[in-house]
Amino acid sequence: MSLMDAPVYDEKKEKRRTALLVLAGLSVLALVLLFVGGYIAGHGWFFSNLPAEHKVDKFLTAIEHKDFDTAYGLYVNDPEWKTNLSKHSGYSIKRFTEDWTTYSKVGEIKSHHVDISRTDGEGFWGTSIIVGTTINGSKKFFMSYIRKDGTLSDYTYHIIQY
Repeated sequence: MSLMDAPVYDEKKEKRRTALLVLAGLSVLALVLLFVGGYIAGHGWFFSNLPAEHKVDKFLTAIEHKDFDTAYGLYVNDPEWKTNLSKHSGYSIKRFTEDWTTYSKVGEIKSHHVDISRTDGEGFWGTSIIVGTTINGSKKFFMSYIRKDGTLSDYTYHIIQY
């Protein structure tokens, strides 16, 4: 091919190509910021721990309002738990209510704030999420969200520093 046979310069094609390259670069940058930003902010890679944090928040709100039926449904991850009483016979609603009133580790919950979460267990996404909260403005309290079945546990093996 000689210089005389060179293709005609297509300005539209070049602008489209440049725009696609810029868009691809910005997309990669946005993904990196989401990936790392969620971890730095204390909400897991890609903010993956936010659903667990929201569940713990709803649970503690139900406890605050003394709505133990809703709280129990969140705790055992079964909103229709009343129709499946035999399924949850190992930890009854009566015992649950006692654990969160009479025998509560943190006393009566009047206010709470979900502070931070960390992935715990095996693998990149972990087997559970530890959610750190502040109860009644001063007490640190940790709950685990079990990824496998979506249940909550107020017993955690680890306490995270923040």
